[in-house]
Amino acid sequence: MSAPSASLIRRVNASLQKVIATEVELLKDPRLGFVTITSVDTSPDLKSAIVSYAVLGDDQQRVQTDEALAAATPRVQRAVGRAVRLKFTPRIAFRLDERVDQRARLSAILRQIEEGEDHSA
Repeated sequence: MSAPSASLIRRVNASLQKVIATEVELLKDPRLGFVTITSVDTSPDLKSAIVSYAVLGDDQQRVQTDEALAAATPRVQRAVGRAVRLKFTPRIAFRLDERVDQRARLSAILRQIEEGEDHSA
């Protein structure tokens, strides 16, 4: 069997992201912070998917959210299996999206630079 096309993987990723984001919104775990599912990266064989997420809050909130998502993975996995029709239900794994923090730090640095230039003018 040949590998799925890039466009098929993009469509699967988009479908998974919608289903997973909806299911995460329904979770009632008090450890869960304000979470955004930022991307889904499905393997070429469609058997696994890395779900990247961002969480608003400090390091403690990130750790608690990671624990809550780990505990909810079987529930989210079942929701994916019900909603997405594939030969196999991809095994999902959650991963904190570090890019969001990096962008926020970069924006803060750029604002500081701009403010410094405004004061010197």
